[in-house]
Amino acid sequence: MSISKGIITAMVTPMDSNYEIDFAKTKVLVNHLIEKGVNGLFILGTNGEAHMLSNEEKVAFAKYVIDLVDERVDLYVGVGENSTKLTIELAQKMESVGAKYLSVITPYFIPPTQEELFLHYQNLTKAISIPILLYNMPSRTGINIEFDTLKRLSQNEQVIGIKDSSGNKENLWSYLKIKEERPDFMVFAGSDSLALDLLEAGGDGSVTAISNIMTDTMVNIYKYWLLNDLKTARENQLAIEPFRKLQRLGTIPSILKETVTLSGIDVGPARLPVQAPKEDVRNKIKEFLK
Repeated sequence: MSISKGIITAMVTPMDSNYEIDFAKTKVLVNHLIEKGVNGLFILGTNGEAHMLSNEEKVAFAKYVIDLVDERVDLYVGVGENSTKLTIELAQKMESVGAKYLSVITPYFIPPTQEELFLHYQNLTKAISIPILLYNMPSRTGINIEFDTLKRLSQNEQVIGIKDSSGNKENLWSYLKIKEERPDFMVFAGSDSLALDLLEAGGDGSVTAISNIMTDTMVNIYKYWLLNDLKTARENQLAIEPFRKLQRLGTIPSILKETVTLSGIDVGPARLPVQAPKEDVRNKIKEFLK
């Protein structure tokens, strides 16, 4: 199975002024990102506000994006609930509307054991026919997919890789050992700051929220790494640091969405209770965009 490496944009979910999904804005953003050269899209993740959407909204949004992308790039659709039953139900709905790949975050709030986590994913793959990309984000979910668990899961061909947003280099680098026995297993950085480091260590790319706005910069990290121009690749990697600091001034994804909108592509607000940036923060965003 051939899956694209490189820069996968963890896409925001455009909203209108009433905090409802805006499909017209979505079309503009999707086409913009593809035209800019991203290697894939990841929808309904953390920055996609999946936790703020009903399952009906998620399925409708996914179907629209699946049809719009029309296999121009790989598209990962985020699913993941606290129970295996609900995760399977949502995954099956996504498969029925044409999803080719799913990204499945771990259960959260009450973290399962590693054995329970293993069985959760194994039971999911038995209920669907499409591949899944595991999504590890222990800071939000309370559980880390440990190496031994990942190694067991990697023996299932439907488990095609992992997006690691732990921010822990030791954890992420350990996942690369899976490639020794299964070279096609994909390891993506979920932390933008580790994009180039992971590529140099033998990883496959980055699932990146910053590429919603700094698309050229993130694409260039991968582009110049492929060209073995590590100096230019590193310059692009370092260029994202000011925006990473800026994002800390608001609740995810308020700063990101405001910045994309102020750059000229209206993606609307984050859904409540997340508030729009205050005027002083908006001024800092404008200064950044200059």
